[in-house]
Amino acid sequence: MEVMNKKLSESDTTNRRLEFPAGSLWAFPMPDGQNSVEFVASDIHEQQWRLKVSVRNEGRYSKPWLKGEWGDYVHQKQLRKGDRVILTMNDEENGERIYRISAERKHFGFWYSIDEQQ
Repeated sequence: MEVMNKKLSESDTTNRRLEFPAGSLWAFPMPDGQNSVEFVASDIHEQQWRLKVSVRNEGRYSKPWLKGEWGDYVHQKQLRKGDRVILTMNDEENGERIYRISAERKHFGFWYSIDEQQ
């Protein structure tokens, strides 16, 4: 099930954090009293990325962020503004949630997997 499909901004690729779409927070239930949840997402090569979704507690709007190893992911995949990242989630029969992350780049009007190019 697709959790997020986001075209990256300059800030997403340079600040070691991604502005996480608030509409995707449903996939990360946060325990009472906490403003973040950590999870592991695997890419197509089965490399695991430790990520963290957090919501700012102060201010007028709760602004969600994706942090953790996000900056490392951007660096390894050589992501840039305009690329897109897709995060999916599957609930296994044993109750475990499996997250997958992938990146794509648009070339001549078509989206291509960055992961398969590596």
